[in-house]
Amino acid sequence: MSKTSKNPEKLVNFVRMKKALNYVPEHKQRDLQQLVELVRNEVKDVVMIILYGSYARGTYVDYDQRIEYGVKTYFMSDYDLLIVTEKRMGNNEHTVYANILRRFYTNRAWEIATRPQFINESIGELNKALDKSRYFYTDIKREGVMLYDNGQYKLARRRKLDFSEIGEMAKEYFEDKFPFANRFFENSKRDAEDGELRMSVFNFHQAAENYLRTIPMVFMLYGFKEHDLASLMNQCKKHTLEIYRPFPQDTDEERRLFKLLQDAYVQSRYNRNFVVTKEDINALIPKVEQLRGIVERTCRERIAYYESQIRK
Repeated sequence: MSKTSKNPEKLVNFVRMKKALNYVPEHKQRDLQQLVELVRNEVKDVVMIILYGSYARGTYVDYDQRIEYGVKTYFMSDYDLLIVTEKRMGNNEHTVYANILRRFYTNRAWEIATRPQFINESIGELNKALDKSRYFYTDIKREGVMLYDNGQYKLARRRKLDFSEIGEMAKEYFEDKFPFANRFFENSKRDAEDGELRMSVFNFHQAAENYLRTIPMVFMLYGFKEHDLASLMNQCKKHTLEIYRPFPQDTDEERRLFKLLQDAYVQSRYNRNFVVTKEDINALIPKVEQLRGIVERTCRERIAYYESQIRK
């Protein structure tokens, strides 16, 4: 990491690290400009804001509605933003994001507006990751769009990707996170047999959360610090739309079950009046089991892809 004496308040006008972002419609450029301003207002030590993912690559989907596995689904790409700070945000990270989103959605129909997704990294850790050729961060350096740069720091030069390292790390993440989720799943079934239904649904939530966390860890070598299942599914959809299959939410009952599972993270621990029935548990078991199968197959296929690249 190096610090320079260049203009500390330089706003980069949507200049890609390689070429301009002129393929994005003007209203989306205005969205991104507003997000830059909101982030700078909320995060005082921000040094860079980098757009990555499909909007940076020019492969974004504005809106796509289709039938997936017999269920009508829609797909919209997100504005994926890396907020680089002098030090990591820490415990107030999600509060900061919530404040930004609340202001961004003011006077917007949030159901159809492009959703921003944020991650945070310190400039020191980002440069260490680039120096070590961490897959997720080198892709951001290679494809990203610098929306804001205060001019005080430079990004480290990225090393050429080593698929043997990537594959090894992905396999280690999978072999750690996937069995961890399995333990929650098995505990939830034992809790149900013992009549501990609130504890059972809490462990179902933890199983689903950790299954969903596994996919980006294998694909991106990055772990999202989320408890919200809908948000985690949104992070996974760029790798496989199959994760929506166990929870189609196409009927009132399907929506109720998913909300029950979502709410369980807090309600099952702190609300003694949180109602969970044996029928709810019986309905959730095959859903979480199906999610487990999708995650395992998707991740093993990705690890096999990394191994195939080593042999080239």
